[in-house]
Amino acid sequence: MSAYTRCGAAALLAVLAVGCAGAQPAPRKAPESRATAPASRPRAHTGASVAEAAGRRPFTLVAAGDIIPTHPEVLDTAREDAPYDGYDFRPMLKGVRPVISSAGLALCHLEAPLGPLAGPFTGYPVLQAPPQIATALKGTGYDSCATASNHVLDHGVPGIRRTLEALDTVGLRHTGSARDAAEADRPAVLRAPGGARVAQLSYTYGTEDDLDPETPPWSVNLLDEEKIIEDARAARRAGADVVVVSPYWGTEYRTAPDEQQLELARSLTASETDGRPDVDLIVGTHAHTPQPYEKVNGTWVVYGLGDQLSGAMKQPRGNWGTLARFRFAPPRRTGGRWRVTGAEYVPQLAEQGKRVRMRNLARTRAHAQIRDEISRAVLSRGAAADGLTMGR
Repeated sequence: MSAYTRCGAAALLAVLAVGCAGAQPAPRKAPESRATAPASRPRAHTGASVAEAAGRRPFTLVAAGDIIPTHPEVLDTAREDAPYDGYDFRPMLKGVRPVISSAGLALCHLEAPLGPLAGPFTGYPVLQAPPQIATALKGTGYDSCATASNHVLDHGVPGIRRTLEALDTVGLRHTGSARDAAEADRPAVLRAPGGARVAQLSYTYGTEDDLDPETPPWSVNLLDEEKIIEDARAARRAGADVVVVSPYWGTEYRTAPDEQQLELARSLTASETDGRPDVDLIVGTHAHTPQPYEKVNGTWVVYGLGDQLSGAMKQPRGNWGTLARFRFAPPRRTGGRWRVTGAEYVPQLAEQGKRVRMRNLARTRAHAQIRDEISRAVLSRGAAADGLTMGR
């Protein structure tokens, strides 16, 4: 444990929780999220799959878009929502918490590096967010966060260290940036309810400035086809049943995926080892607007989830987002892939009012035009024909 973690652990468990008296209890996962013990002596005649016979069961995975906790509107809201001094981001996320907390596994993308408790906290162009966002993400139900983005090195390697130690303190897994070479080689491997092992891999197209020659190459994962495939295969060899890639890519505010996204999606979903795909799901971020969902080479690709949490953006669509929800079932044969048996998108809005609030647009009649525009973008490459539906 580093000096930062030793000195900051108590603060991150108390101060970051915005005081015990005013803290909201962390939501419990649905029954699906409880570990399932392997069935004793499974009988062959039951018709259960190989994985089920070994105690593996289906699970649901939810992925969310960019979390940008540094906009002035978001910082002001977090201060106003805090019962005492500090920042409390949980009320902002309350509207989408039921979707996230009820998933077997929930993945997020943290756009900004985290600062020390005393700040300062700054927005564009050099981002630094309050570490209290880590407590809020954990309390909302997230299990792991991708951290590779164009802002990951806004405060250099010390910023990466502070961010990852804050996430460690509250029990959030992370992937995409690292404190040393050994950590860079390890994906975030999560145990899904029912026993499946899920690896999350995270990469960015680049950083705000060219990498300083003094910056260690292992500090952030850059978007590279060969590296992603190599990492996916390594995760599989390490026992991952499902490999999820979280790329930070695409053109800002563009609804349609750009050529790099299309080419890389085709390449990654076509990559196989011994007849089994190396990548099971792609959930992208960065475009600041929802982009299409599409099945490519039999694998679901979300080109852009949009933003999960944001303040006033350059365009109104920067406050739109989706939560992607996929149901995975065990393979039917030894060595087979886990199958997606259900695919849904949940439209959402970072509503900019007196206080920023996340709204699940599938559960309200308000903002009907925004909900319809999100749906048009999500379904624009034929995902409905492959079974994608709007969830609640």
